Amino acid sequence: MPITIKDIEVYNTAPEGINLTVVKVLTSEDGLYGLGCATFAYRYQAVALYITAYLKPLLIGRDVQTIEENWALMHQNAYWRNGGVENNAIAGIDLALWDIKGKLAGMPLYQLFGGAVRKGVPVYRHVDGASVDEIIDQIQYYQSLGVKHLRVQSGGYCGGLSLTAPKSAPCGALPGIYLNSREYIDKTVKLFDALRARLGFTIDLVHDVHERITPAEAIELARALEPYRLFFLEDALPLDAIEYFRQLRAKTSTPLAEGELFNNPQEFRTLIAERLIDYIRVHITQIGGITPARKLAIFAETFGVRTAWHGPGDMSPLAHAANIHIDLAARNFGVQEWSGIEPPNFVIQELKYPKGALLEVFDGLPEFKDGYVYPNDRPGLGVEFNAAAAAKYPCSDEVTTWTQTRGRDGALVLP
Repeated sequence: MPITIKDIEVYNTAPEGINLTVVKVLTSEDGLYGLGCATFAYRYQAVALYITAYLKPLLIGRDVQTIEENWALMHQNAYWRNGGVENNAIAGIDLALWDIKGKLAGMPLYQLFGGAVRKGVPVYRHVDGASVDEIIDQIQYYQSLGVKHLRVQSGGYCGGLSLTAPKSAPCGALPGIYLNSREYIDKTVKLFDALRARLGFTIDLVHDVHERITPAEAIELARALEPYRLFFLEDALPLDAIEYFRQLRAKTSTPLAEGELFNNPQEFRTLIAERLIDYIRVHITQIGGITPARKLAIFAETFGVRTAWHGPGDMSPLAHAANIHIDLAARNFGVQEWSGIEPPNFVIQELKYPKGALLEVFDGLPEFKDGYVYPNDRPGLGVEFNAAAAAKYPCSDEVTTWTQTRGRDGALVLP
């Protein structure tokens, strides 16, 4: 008799102030269950409802081991496909089913993907500061921990931090994150010039444009940054302007990474097949979980494109663990973004929330050591979840403000 899906539970929690969604798939075999991440921090209630109202009735009684069948069923059942709510909901269950598969096999997931081709996963961390001195202090701190890749920003993405309209905006302009692309480009080039002058080229540096400038400006910035030899320039163009990647690629030698907003294979297929990017950066739950992410990694390998999965704070340790398992087994792995989930004995300088709260809710987090991250060798994803502890940290329903970005004239621009 096949082992079947008996029930699906959804938990929302925010142990570090960021809304996280955890899915638990219970099975017909006593004590056997799987855990997954369905986090869409800014629409968490919609994801939870999608799972409980639509996916749960669809999947009860289905074989837990037919992951491909179950993924395809969830993907096509609503007829209209893809999008942040649906794909994250599907991903939560997909990760949980892979977790179960690993537990049944008695193996960590990377073994089911063909085994590890590297012992540890090199990661990059985030540095942001108001001055060159402040940024260098942070870089040197991370270098002391063995980190060899760092993403460097100054004043947030494109320098936009203010929530009130600047004096230069039109009268009556609405509040928001105001951006000045010309000022941003000039300051960014000067920043990297200063960093290389003082640090040399012994550390790999990344910069995230966050899709906030025009295609012509992206070309200008990428070319201006060439002397500073970035590891890659991230999200220089929005997914709405993918066609411009042909021009960007032709006019700069700066390596390009793209993809954290992608939902649909049509958005990344051309970029990879035409070798218009060097790194694919999808958020694995945003495309539907481990099942499509593994296919994407293999597809990208064919064209010499490397992976650099999105790894921000608004994904749970279960999704971080999924990234690491895929990384270990991928020959075309490049680098892993790492938002800083650490073991209890690690000093987290930037922690703003109750120390140990995340570790109280999740056990078995991948471990950072000397610039690399390692999974534990527990079966499946290797991460456990404490629902009672999670209930102590409710989610926030505040209106999201950081995506309310505006140009100098006060008109909304993509965040």
